[in-house]
Amino acid sequence: MILGIGSSGPQVAEGWHGQRFAKQLQRTREYVAVVRMALARERVEFHGETLELPLPEGPGKALKLTISPVQERIPIYLAAIGPKNTALAGEIADGWIPTLFSPEHVSELRPLLQEGAERSGKSLEEFDIAPTVNVFITDDLESARNAMRPFIALYVGGMGSRQQNFYNQLVQRYGFEAEAKQIQDLYLEGKRDEAMAAIPDELIDTVSLCGPKEVVRDRLAVYRDAGVGTLGVTPTAFTAPERLEQLRLVAELAA
Repeated sequence: MILGIGSSGPQVAEGWHGQRFAKQLQRTREYVAVVRMALARERVEFHGETLELPLPEGPGKALKLTISPVQERIPIYLAAIGPKNTALAGEIADGWIPTLFSPEHVSELRPLLQEGAERSGKSLEEFDIAPTVNVFITDDLESARNAMRPFIALYVGGMGSRQQNFYNQLVQRYGFEAEAKQIQDLYLEGKRDEAMAAIPDELIDTVSLCGPKEVVRDRLAVYRDAGVGTLGVTPTAFTAPERLEQLRLVAELAA
């Protein structure tokens, strides 16, 4: 098992998790420390800036797992795309799960991982870069790209507020500054079809695996050359057989 975690953004943290979106770096750092203590079957007593276990002046007591995990050590990966969170992944995690990952820009991101690793005095030699990527393999390149548009429009355009959308900021760092702003403007105005249409083909090809087999095979090689060790694949298909077929095709092309 690999345990992947991430703190999400302000809208999700405060609307779904019931937590103020504050001190997220410290919260993530402390959360990982507590999870590691628990998985090691230590009695969990933790006094941090964002987490207090057990809560004081109440009936809570320090507890530990009554079962032993099968794995001696469960790797913890951080889902991160912002510069500070990416550096934190290099510092405290065993791997990094970026979304809307561009293998062409990994050279700009690796120094952040290295910065974090140096803070904790460790090497990145065993560190795993494990992006998640949407996949649709078909000879019809246009339909493959169109299948990617709803996801990219949602994340670049509507995943967060106009002031705080980490995915939009990421795409801008890839060089699509004007396009990212246009997608967001259209999406937040409720013009979702227009927002999807405004996504450049180049951006879709950068952050997705889509199109004919030979195109996807070449892109998989680019991911491999960029240092990707584990690739999380999300088939963009609507039935179980179609998803399985997409997974089969990816496995064949990656072999």
